[in-house]
Amino acid sequence: MTENNNNLNNNINNITAAEALERMLKAYGDYYNINQINPAPPFIAEAVFHSHDEQYFFTRSAVIAESESHEHIFFSLEKDLNLDRLRNLARIAWETGLKRVNPHAHHRNSDIALIILTDRAAPDITGQAVKKIKYYKSYRWGFQGWSHFRLVIRDAATGNIFYNAQGRAVGELTRKNLI
Repeated sequence: MTENNNNLNNNINNITAAEALERMLKAYGDYYNINQINPAPPFIAEAVFHSHDEQYFFTRSAVIAESESHEHIFFSLEKDLNLDRLRNLARIAWETGLKRVNPHAHHRNSDIALIILTDRAAPDITGQAVKKIKYYKSYRWGFQGWSHFRLVIRDAATGNIFYNAQGRAVGELTRKNLI
């Protein structure tokens, strides 16, 4: 079992940040709308997902519940990533994503994620430092939904993947897509 895990980590280590970006965009392209032509600066790509659910009674005209979910993912490709750059990218992603949120009565959530793929992360970027970067906003005390910030960093030099508490699912998805 340990030998297999080491092989998986070695496979992850052999992938450069640019190759990782290609794999990630291909994986997200099945369900998300990918924008590589004109993403918000300083990001290299964006992925957007929208979902609208309805519950109705017998006919579609008798709607009893509606909800909308949105996810905005920003991708950054960095040569060398330090803690100041990380904090700046996280702030820009959060602010850019919030501008795209349209809370209303049927809005459930609009989550904002940042996936940073770097060739080399500075030693000050640790799991503990990444976990401290968190943002949250509720709209009308949660009656019109909320937004969480998800952060994932993949260091090509070591193969390590760091994520904050909200980014756990995205971090695991990143790991699976890079194996």
